[in-house]
Amino acid sequence: MPVEFLSDEQAVAFGRFAGELSQPDLDRFFYLDHADRDLIAVRRGDPNRLGFAIQLGTVRFLGTFLVDPLEVPKGVVEYLASQLEIAGPFVVTKYTQRLPTVHEHAREIRAVYGFRDLDGPLTEELTLFIYSRAWTHGEQATVLFEHAAGWLRRERVLLPGVSVLARLVAGVRDQATADLHEAAAAATDAVDPELRAVLGNLLAPAPGERASRLEVLRAGPTRLSGPELHKALLRVAAVRRLGAGAVDLSGLPAAQVRTLARYGIGAKAQTLRRLAEPRRTATLVAMAAALEADAVDDALDLFDLLMATKVLRPSRRAADADRLMKMPELEKASRLLARVGARLLRVLEESGEHLDPAAVWAALEQVAARDRIIDAVAKVDELVPDDTRADGAMREQMGQVPDGGVAVVPSVCGFRR
Repeated sequence: MPVEFLSDEQAVAFGRFAGELSQPDLDRFFYLDHADRDLIAVRRGDPNRLGFAIQLGTVRFLGTFLVDPLEVPKGVVEYLASQLEIAGPFVVTKYTQRLPTVHEHAREIRAVYGFRDLDGPLTEELTLFIYSRAWTHGEQATVLFEHAAGWLRRERVLLPGVSVLARLVAGVRDQATADLHEAAAAATDAVDPELRAVLGNLLAPAPGERASRLEVLRAGPTRLSGPELHKALLRVAAVRRLGAGAVDLSGLPAAQVRTLARYGIGAKAQTLRRLAEPRRTATLVAMAAALEADAVDDALDLFDLLMATKVLRPSRRAADADRLMKMPELEKASRLLARVGARLLRVLEESGEHLDPAAVWAALEQVAARDRIIDAVAKVDELVPDDTRADGAMREQMGQVPDGGVAVVPSVCGFRR
């Protein structure tokens, strides 16, 4: 029976109070406005006034009338009694002594407030609502059941029996799922009638392998090396050759396609092989499309790591080491230029507005010979590059051929020059 997706506790609690209500729920469903008070005021006696109010709030909150209208939380009775200025809420126990009055009140509430039974046209509206959610979101049956009950309450449709609603939810969900699988399989056939068989062959063992072809394609990079990048690129090519990327699944809900893909990627080949058509094809095509994206991402991530760890980082270290080796020359030239600069500043201060270049050079040559000063300027310019030249130094290191004749970048990718 389709009610099986509900636990015994859920089935028993359907259309009943599960405990005391929060203050927001009391204010939303059990607050009595002027129209409510006018309708209640014509009742004779506090028991009938309070009992009518309880039934009105109950059907608003639960979406149904209770067989025993007094099976409500104590807080509900007290909240309504305070609004009606009834000092002793216990008087409501007399309300059910005359059942015809209870039933008459329920009929009047239905007529005045527009509560309806779930009939043919309303069943069609509810079916469309459930189908739309099942098609778009692929929610579990228990979640759909709660959404369906919420729809009934919002539309002021009295809740049917728990088994009636559960059968409707289960049937509509199964139909939406079947339509989704059929649409994905049809899109697959539209691209290539042989694609079903190609995808189905993924579940068979690869030649000379114990694992299925699917398991081989699922396996991403496990090491940080050039050969592993080569394998990752071959994996991308193998997945693309399947042709699943050409299948147009844009007309299907993205969330549902992702759910199919996750199941296909995570399930064992034997489990997928046991799936009935068209579910198997729908699962495999969604999985293959996702696997192509995963394979490309894995290859790009591995390439980024290889470039960072095997190329950029060593090249940067080599460039830094080269600069460090030349640091004594830089320090020597810098010290000379610092002395020259200090003498030049004094000369400028002493000369005032009239500056004689010959006198300036004569003063500077007291610190060092002119050719030494010129050589020091060139040395600093050489050893303190700007950002562009610093990057160029690192690129130069990247292009260096280390011992053995293997270029850095080609060696990372597993190729020799």
